[in-house]
Amino acid sequence: MNVHATPSQAPVLVRAAEAVTIEDGATSLITLLADAGATGGALTANRATFRKGSPGAPAHFHTKATEMFFVLSGRMRILLHDQVVTLGTGDFLTVPPNVPHAFAPAPGEEGDMLVAFTPGMERFDYYRLLERVYRGEASVQDIRDSSERYDNHYFDSPVWTESLARG
Repeated sequence: MNVHATPSQAPVLVRAAEAVTIEDGATSLITLLADAGATGGALTANRATFRKGSPGAPAHFHTKATEMFFVLSGRMRILLHDQVVTLGTGDFLTVPPNVPHAFAPAPGEEGDMLVAFTPGMERFDYYRLLERVYRGEASVQDIRDSSERYDNHYFDSPVWTESLARG
């Protein structure tokens, strides 16, 4: 039995008190859990916390990764193609590559989710970029320019826009 784990096989333990949390908007937080480098490319994981009224993540898709959502608490509305579904505490969803999606807390609700991507890719710098945009230290154009690097491709979704407008 091999008791010496290589970095790609090593367990990843992130203590709550040591996890870095960034503010990517006035009503949302992202807690960085494990990036691809720590998991040998297996996955990337974060915790996304949304206060009431948060716009959440705009309509987008990924070409290389499946994104997974597990609702820890609250209720979340999620765009899947051209349909909006609501997930509650304990619900789990996978979104395969190239499937358009978006997410925000359900109207009048808060939401807290575990979010993971597989295979993993270095995304923590993308989350840091979102925080810099929120603070006025970077621009929305910087986000657009990073779409290939972070496999985050935004688009306009009338269905999602209408869902957010209804409250």
